[in-house]
Amino acid sequence: MNALERKAVIPLAGIYGLRMLGLFLILPVFSLYADGLDGVTPTLIGLALGAYGFTMAMFQIPFGWMSDRIGRKPVITAGLLIFAVGSVVAAMADSIWGVIIGRALQGAGAIAAAMMALLADLTREEIRSKAMAVIGMTIGMSFTVALIAGPLLDHWIGVPGIFWLTGLFALLGIAVLYWMVPNPDHSSLHRDVVSRPGEFGRILSNPQLLRLDLGIMLLHGIMTAMFIALPFVLRDHLSIASASHPWVYLPVLVVAMGVMVPLIIMAEKKGKMKQVFLACITMIALACGMLGLLHDSLTSVIAGLFLFFVAYNVLEATLPSLISRMAPIDAKGTAMGVYSTSQFFGAFLGGAGGGWCYGHYDVQGVFFSAAAIALLWLVVALGMRMPVMRSAMMLHVASDADGPALEAALLQVAGIYEARVVPEENVAFLRVDKKLFDRAAVDALLGVTVNGQDD
Repeated sequence: MNALERKAVIPLAGIYGLRMLGLFLILPVFSLYADGLDGVTPTLIGLALGAYGFTMAMFQIPFGWMSDRIGRKPVITAGLLIFAVGSVVAAMADSIWGVIIGRALQGAGAIAAAMMALLADLTREEIRSKAMAVIGMTIGMSFTVALIAGPLLDHWIGVPGIFWLTGLFALLGIAVLYWMVPNPDHSSLHRDVVSRPGEFGRILSNPQLLRLDLGIMLLHGIMTAMFIALPFVLRDHLSIASASHPWVYLPVLVVAMGVMVPLIIMAEKKGKMKQVFLACITMIALACGMLGLLHDSLTSVIAGLFLFFVAYNVLEATLPSLISRMAPIDAKGTAMGVYSTSQFFGAFLGGAGGGWCYGHYDVQGVFFSAAAIALLWLVVALGMRMPVMRSAMMLHVASDADGPALEAALLQVAGIYEARVVPEENVAFLRVDKKLFDRAAVDALLGVTVNGQDD
């Protein structure tokens, strides 16, 4: 990255990370807190935990489209203000319905698509995947930090204090947006990051992409449901005070992150993606089954959490990569938009469904239901075809280029397996095998320098 790109990517990752940290901080503590709210039922506890997912799923793509019309920063600012208002509503609520409304407002500040569009405006095509990976790592770190910091903050300032803090995070994000993030020279439509209305039919009719969308929905549903039951397991079944819960999560997370790295390398670099993918789904089913059967044993709970976090982290890292490689090369933004919507909707379903299971069948009902869902996912994933590991590239072309003719010529170049030329946007999208790719031939064909972007 050049200096301007670093000035854009680092603060944008910070904004995204603060926002997601605000959403995740209550995961490990909310169930215990909500138990004392007026009007509470187990189902409503789950609904409050997952309510943000429903509104985020509904608004994130429309907010992205709005940013194309009125600008990136105004839309991001509005989203962060809505998030802050939702945090205040939740902080001041003394009933479960007040918290549900606050959490829904938090999710309604859905800035993910607008943030990705601004990131694309401020980065070159050849480093955009790396920039998005930085944001992805920030989200992963936010989740890890939240599991440790959430119970500690609950002990110091309580859950209402956490909600006030998340509102402050949102306002801090607005300050960072205007003081640290550069203004782009111009905003463009980026098919690799932005959803296009006309592409939804093509994406939703692709069975391989639908398997992945279902997978991320089930993964986040299982994760959200588990955190309805886990705080009760640690407090009521294992007699661990809530302020001490981080010392259960911390060593498990640290070791799990160490184990996930070789698994990801095996999947991505050694060509074992499907084997690792299926093994991780199996691990989630085993983890949930173990937690359902043996949640009165600290050793078994730690073992179950270890299996779950290893598998969860690997799947969180590999699913976006698979979406990117399976999506049509000129519609990756739309594919990722549908994927993100599925992810957020999964959090909503997991919260509502997990709360219902807890109310009717206690903690074992949550874990056994999660295990059954993981087994269903495993059956669906067995028929998935893994993509050939090829790289995506974007080329700048003239606006008067003959699209079909140029596509045909590009497909004759060694190492190019897919080509889509969009002259009105001055861009051609390629999927290539870098070991065989004849860069000189493309330079000669187009008379320009090739910019490469790895998936």
